Order: sequence, then C-alpha cells, then structure tokens
Amino acid sequence: MPQLEFADFLPQLFWLAVTFILLYFLMSRLALPKVATVLAERDRHIEEDLARAERLKAEADQTLKAYESALAEARSEAQNLHRQASAEISALAATREQAFAAEIGARTREAEERIEAAKQRTLQDLPVVASEVADSAFRRLTGEAPAPERVTAAVASILKGSA
Repeated sequence: MPQLEFADFLPQLFWLAVTFILLYFLMSRLALPKVATVLAERDRHIEEDLARAERLKAEADQTLKAYESALAEARSEAQNLHRQASAEISALAATREQAFAAEIGARTREAEERIEAAKQRTLQDLPVVASEVADSAFRRLTGEAPAPERVTAAVASILKGSA
C-alpha cells in the first residue's frame, strides 16, 4: 500500500498541509461567512417570532380579561334586569289582584243589593200574591167567591203571626 510507504510520508504530509490550508482559507473566506449569515438571520427570525408570540400572548390575555370582564358585567346586568322584571311582575300582579278583589267586592255588593231589593219587592208583593192564592184555593174548594176583605184580613193575620 502506497500510503504506508515511509519514503512517501513527507510528500504526503506536505500535500495534506497545503490542501488543508487551501480548504481552510476557502471555507473561512467563502463558505463560513455565508453559513454565519444564514445562522444569524435564522437567530434574528427566531427572536422576532418569539417577541411577536409574546406580544400576541399578552394581547390575547388582555382580550381574555376584557371578555371575562364584559361577561361578568353582562351577567350582573342580566341579574339586575331579572330582579327588576320580577319586581315589576310582582307589583303588576299585586295591582291586578287588588283591582280584581275590588271588582269582585263591588260585584258582590251589587248582587247583594239586587237580592235585597228583590227580597223587599217579594215581601211587598207577598200579601197580594197570598190573597190571590187563597182566593183561588177557596174558589176551587168551595166553588164560591170569598169576600175580598175577609181574604185580605186572613192573609194579613197569618203573615203577622209568622213574622
């Protein structure tokens, strides 16, 4: 094998050194600056993305707090509206109930007054009706007409006795 030939070691080491220095010079002047630029650009882009992500997270947190605050305010307002509506409904129901009770009371009084008036009319007409019934019954039973003053007196005495 020619690589292990001791006589060829020195020229091989020389060309190895020349090739290494040439490759090192080419890499350090041409390729490595481009790689460093790409890496720096990548780091800058990552830093910008992280900063933007933190800014967006802060905005999202603020938006979430605003949403929660608005939601709590809306719940509070809804509860207040519910309480107001319940109070209004209760007041309206009480007012209607009072009006209904007053109307029922008025109707009851009117009915009682009509009943009392009908009772009074009936009591006033009772002697006349009783006289007519007694007269009719007397005629049917006896076949004769009774004296009107006798019928009236008999009805009056009976009505006074039952009163």
